[in-house]
Amino acid sequence: MFNSVYPALEELKQPLSSDQLRILKNQLDSENPQTSQTKFNYAWGLIKSNNHKYQQNGIAILIELHKLEPTMQREILYYLSLGSFKLGDYSNAKRYIETLIKREPDNLQAKHLLNEINDKITQDGLMGLGITAGAIAVGIGIVTAFMTKKRK
Repeated sequence: MFNSVYPALEELKQPLSSDQLRILKNQLDSENPQTSQTKFNYAWGLIKSNNHKYQQNGIAILIELHKLEPTMQREILYYLSLGSFKLGDYSNAKRYIETLIKREPDNLQAKHLLNEINDKITQDGLMGLGITAGAIAVGIGIVTAFMTKKRK
């Protein structure tokens, strides 16, 4: 999905086994009331999954925690950014990590993640430009061929 040497992004590529994810879910279900830490752990397990729906559910849990748990903001924002990055939602990934950096300007881990996000945005932008230029060139070639054929 993405090629990076940034450890947190590498860890995203390693999903938990179904048994490990089930353990986290059972742990969450057995708590009454459910603790923020257990919700967070389950959300992280879901984000690491290769299942797109699970990843989205993990993000949703973290968004809920972000609203309710002021003591975990650093971790929540960081993992919201990682999860959004994995989903290819680079604008939200960037927004979450920039929010964290505003709160903690010296957070090197967050700054490294921001650099990875910006690199990916740039890479995707250049790829998009290349595809657009290629499509325009093909279109010009077709029009030129059509007009040349019409003249004969």
